[in-house]
Amino acid sequence: MQSQTVEAVELAGSTPDFSVMGMFMQADIVVQAVIIMLLTASVWGWSIIFNTSGRIKAARTKADDFEEVFWSGSSLDELYGGIKQAPAHPMAAVFVAAMREWQRSLGARTSGIDKVTVQDRINKVMHVTTSREMDRLEGHVGYLATIGSASPFVGLFGTVWGIMNTFRAVAATSDVSLVTLLPGISEALLATAFGLVAAIPAVIAYNKLSTDLGRYASRVEGFSDEFSAILSRQLDERGH
Repeated sequence: MQSQTVEAVELAGSTPDFSVMGMFMQADIVVQAVIIMLLTASVWGWSIIFNTSGRIKAARTKADDFEEVFWSGSSLDELYGGIKQAPAHPMAAVFVAAMREWQRSLGARTSGIDKVTVQDRINKVMHVTTSREMDRLEGHVGYLATIGSASPFVGLFGTVWGIMNTFRAVAATSDVSLVTLLPGISEALLATAFGLVAAIPAVIAYNKLSTDLGRYASRVEGFSDEFSAILSRQLDERGH
């Protein structure tokens, strides 16, 4: 009876810790490294998500305010003079670039206006500016796709490594009981869980942010087309 009590106490003392932290601390060094890598990727992914979401939201708000002023009928020269030093969002940057090229093209000519040349220059400037500003707004969103696609496989590698170690330990001790197998397998599966934790939000956020960026880019391009038409009409008026 006393012997059974002692054995029970020993088994209780050697009971593995199945909490997340406990499994991490008991895991193999390679599995721990994989989990740390996945945690780092997850934190980085969330920082990209929050930063990009904030930038897109701010850009939308500023674009709303800018378009309200632009279409209010106020002087384009006054609007340009107020923001030309530091355009705060992509739409304003496109406007400033187009106005700057407009003034340079017209100011460089002493007689006559080559409408096609001026219009072509303005369109190219707006296109280049749109691409550059959208790249800045996008930031590191592309890395979310990498995190989403690679994290499950990195986690699977940690799981496979952990299970291999468990089987080697079982082979060395010839003990195939659940008490021997469960801790190692649980620790190994923890890597897969962290891989999914990193991947799922990254994939969802990448699709959402890509859609938002695409819509905003279409909005800026639409503004560019409308502004190009306005400048084209002014060129026609100057030509007459």
